[in-house]
Amino acid sequence: MAPQQTSTEIPLLVQGLTFEEMPVGQIFRTARRTITETDLVNFVTWGGFTEPLFWDASHAADGGYTGRLVPGGLTYCIAEGLVLQTNVLHGTGLAFLHMDLDMLGPVYVGDTVYAVVETTGCRPSSKPGRGVVTSRITVRNQRDADVLVYTPVRLIRGRDYEAPAPS
Repeated sequence: MAPQQTSTEIPLLVQGLTFEEMPVGQIFRTARRTITETDLVNFVTWGGFTEPLFWDASHAADGGYTGRLVPGGLTYCIAEGLVLQTNVLHGTGLAFLHMDLDMLGPVYVGDTVYAVVETTGCRPSSKPGRGVVTSRITVRNQRDADVLVYTPVRLIRGRDYEAPAPS
């Protein structure tokens, strides 16, 4: 019987990209996800978004909205979750440094969203083995209409990353 392998000897099934593998211009899309009434109620309750715009369908209708309006924060969270589910950052992401975010259109319960991720900047950081990657993430609905765009700046491990020694 062969000796048992340790966790460092067994290859990972999923490994995220290093910053060197994220060149400017790289583009991909995520899977799609339909936003449900349960998503809305859980997010609004959990986050304290007790605005009538999200709780009261008639109030939203009086504002010209044609369905159960979803907060932009929920749309962002779902999009970021879809990005992470691609495993592009699995084990390589080190920090979320900055972000700009713009809402481009309403999102309603029942809409199906996905994200298009494009690398817009990539450079080594001041510390070896790390890089700073900027991307433009456009969230689209089932009609391929852009509804939200955000531009995260992340610190990502490089090929030669070495974990800091324990203190």
